[in-house]
Amino acid sequence: MAVDVTDATFETEVMVRSHQVPVIVDLWAPWCGPCKTLGPILEKATDATMGQVVLAKVNVDENPQISQAFQVQSIPAVFIMKDGKVLDSFVGAQPEHVVLQIVQSLLPDPTAQKIQELLAAGDENSLRDALVLAPHQEDVVCALAEYLVRHGGAQEALQLLPRLPETERVRGVAAAARLALNPVDDFDATLARLLDQVKVDEVARQEFLDILQTMGPHDPRTGKYRKLLTARLY
Repeated sequence: MAVDVTDATFETEVMVRSHQVPVIVDLWAPWCGPCKTLGPILEKATDATMGQVVLAKVNVDENPQISQAFQVQSIPAVFIMKDGKVLDSFVGAQPEHVVLQIVQSLLPDPTAQKIQELLAAGDENSLRDALVLAPHQEDVVCALAEYLVRHGGAQEALQLLPRLPETERVRGVAAAARLALNPVDDFDATLARLLDQVKVDEVARQEFLDILQTMGPHDPRTGKYRKLLTARLY
């Protein structure tokens, strides 16, 4: 897929679009011989991706702002954009097999695509299928664990989480799972009761921390109870 891009449309056609698919920016001019060789090769290679890689063609004579932005000194100059940033670049005509290799490297990983589709579906079977494909990916493991917590499978969720490094999200899911197994109706009353036990009772200390994790950093009570916990422990 190829689009003609101007100074006025660059933001939309290249910067914004590159957050959706890779965009190859081809800076060329009508008088440039190597440009006439490279251009059709780029078009053929990107057309074959059926929109998964986009070719943005920029006539440098008519769009000097884009040339200046890329600090172009010689053409053809090609820049590969992804997520609003330059991923790679080259200058001068390249053989067709090289261009094809570059374009192919930009295509999405089929497995990663499948995982994203399964995560988007969000039902239990889809999430379990995603886990088979990516048993140690945080998004996958946490998505399934969160689903299990919501649907009565907190114990299984806790069995899944140790396969991941401890991160803020993992701690949050683990806390939610433990609280699902031991529900708390009144956070304040429970925290006040647990304060007398946290120094000598590891289970009580974990429950105290789980409640704070569940309340989150934006709850004004969290800071207050963290200070009280520190005072009791030290």
